[in-house]
Amino acid sequence: MRGSRMNPGDRRTRSTMTIVIVMGLSCFFYILGAWQKSGTGRGDSIALRVNQETDCTILPNLHFETHHTISGANPLIMSNKMIEPCHIRYSDYTPCQDQNRAMAFPRQNMTYRERHCPVENEKLHCLIPAPKGYVTPFSWPKSRDYVPYANAPYKSLTVEKAVQNWIQYQGDVFKFPGGGTMFPNGANAYLDELASIIPLADGTIRTALDTGCGVASFGAYLMDRNVLTMSFAPRDSHEAQVQFALERGVPAVIGVLGTIKVPYPSRSFDMAHCSRCLIPWESNGGMYMMEVDRVLRPGGYWILSGPPINWKKYYQSWKRSKQDAEEDQHRIENIAEMLCWDKIFEKDDIAIWQKQGNSYSCHQKDGHASKMCKVQDSDDVWYKKLESCITPPIEAAQLKKFPERLSAIPPRILEGQVPDITEEVYEEDNKLWKKHVNTYKRVNKLIGSSRYRNIMDMNAGLGSFAATLHSSSSWVMNVVPSISERNTLGIIYERGLIGIYHDWCEAFSTYPRTYDLIHGNDIFSLYQNKCDAEDILLEMDRILRPEGAVILRDNADVLNKVRSMVAGMRWKSKLLDHEDGPHVPEKILISVKEYWVGSEEQNS
Repeated sequence: MRGSRMNPGDRRTRSTMTIVIVMGLSCFFYILGAWQKSGTGRGDSIALRVNQETDCTILPNLHFETHHTISGANPLIMSNKMIEPCHIRYSDYTPCQDQNRAMAFPRQNMTYRERHCPVENEKLHCLIPAPKGYVTPFSWPKSRDYVPYANAPYKSLTVEKAVQNWIQYQGDVFKFPGGGTMFPNGANAYLDELASIIPLADGTIRTALDTGCGVASFGAYLMDRNVLTMSFAPRDSHEAQVQFALERGVPAVIGVLGTIKVPYPSRSFDMAHCSRCLIPWESNGGMYMMEVDRVLRPGGYWILSGPPINWKKYYQSWKRSKQDAEEDQHRIENIAEMLCWDKIFEKDDIAIWQKQGNSYSCHQKDGHASKMCKVQDSDDVWYKKLESCITPPIEAAQLKKFPERLSAIPPRILEGQVPDITEEVYEEDNKLWKKHVNTYKRVNKLIGSSRYRNIMDMNAGLGSFAATLHSSSSWVMNVVPSISERNTLGIIYERGLIGIYHDWCEAFSTYPRTYDLIHGNDIFSLYQNKCDAEDILLEMDRILRPEGAVILRDNADVLNKVRSMVAGMRWKSKLLDHEDGPHVPEKILISVKEYWVGSEEQNS
């Protein structure tokens, strides 16, 4: 019958296919058997071996060193949308502290200097350019004393504060001699005087708050004494003071004591400081001192240097009457007494109060009960109005001295103040982040060096990322999103770290190009359906320095979308598997922002 026989060519083809199938099945079952025999339960052993073998060359197409040159987009990742640069006039744009928008708000109680963010149709959907000549800041500790002029080209403070030794202009750099309005002879001499009263050397004082910080020389020199300072000042006529602080490698944010509570939890700081900060402490029924009391730990110190202290000597130069100057200090003394603060020192221009360690009996005095705040949660402060009331005292466990404080169980956990956060959860979190940070360091060997001085953790959790990275060469701004299910920022402060509340649907209170490394754990999953991911990425780009790095850890689907977007933002990126292998849904996206600067020609 026709077609019933095969020709010789068909037989050869059939035989070849059979051999290929048999060999393929043999290889498959061999590999399957080897995998089953390994029995580790930690993911694909072959993938793990490949990961181990490529540790030294894990990201050959990403470069973490600074080069100061412009390069093209990553050719491996294409995006349909390229985001254009903003006009060069926006090089120092701070969306929520925009000077033009601020003028529409009342000046009373510094309302106009508070956060006023743009509505949706006012947001910029472009990349904030670096100014011409921008260079990577000097490494710490040189950065404490020198800032490249091109990075913050503003000379007004060199004239306005010349006699106070804030800042000097020398060629192509600014020099910071370490002076301040109340310590023109230098911060170190000033701190030596404070250290004769306050235990700055033994780890008792670890976290400090500097209100109206100027260029943050107080915080800069406290770092030599292992004290970490959260400094804040408004964006005002003292042009770029917070920008200078961050260029120096000192923690600082744009902020003001006005009508809104400061974005820190209660009992956060061992010490608070005002050096001629021009905050009217005696006004509004003591509202500003009451807010300092809220964030000051029991046993903490408040330092006031400048008006109205030593009013007898200075009242005429302050253009105040003798009676008014005396009355201002008298009011501050009365408010401090009402807050159960004991005055422990006053000499020349400096006065120091100490908050009582156990103020229950003090607050039982006549009239105190009526002044207590009725709020249920004293840590619920995001955009909450300031009140003229006293935060009820809480009996808290004694904190360890630093550095033991960093790894000790925080009192808020011991006392069960944060739901579902137990001692076991805390210990496991520490172990997990040591593992994660070790992975990051294998990927980017510059992590842990002075290359990344200013670091931000966008969703800090218990602060274990920052605790693992702890060193004198860097600091971490731990951000706890205001929409987080658990408020953990108080725990972070009890570890001797610093941080802030923030909502990532809005711009952060800082200048452009102020962070070297940004870390985000599940940040885009957290904000899904809350706001546009592109807006969050544009804000990250605004605050990230050219050639800065970003590490994102999230679900694979989420990170693939993010990777597509950043390809149009002059970032180079690479998606990596989880440490435990490719079958874990969580992935890691590593990115580097390219170096580029704006120009008038580009915007013409």
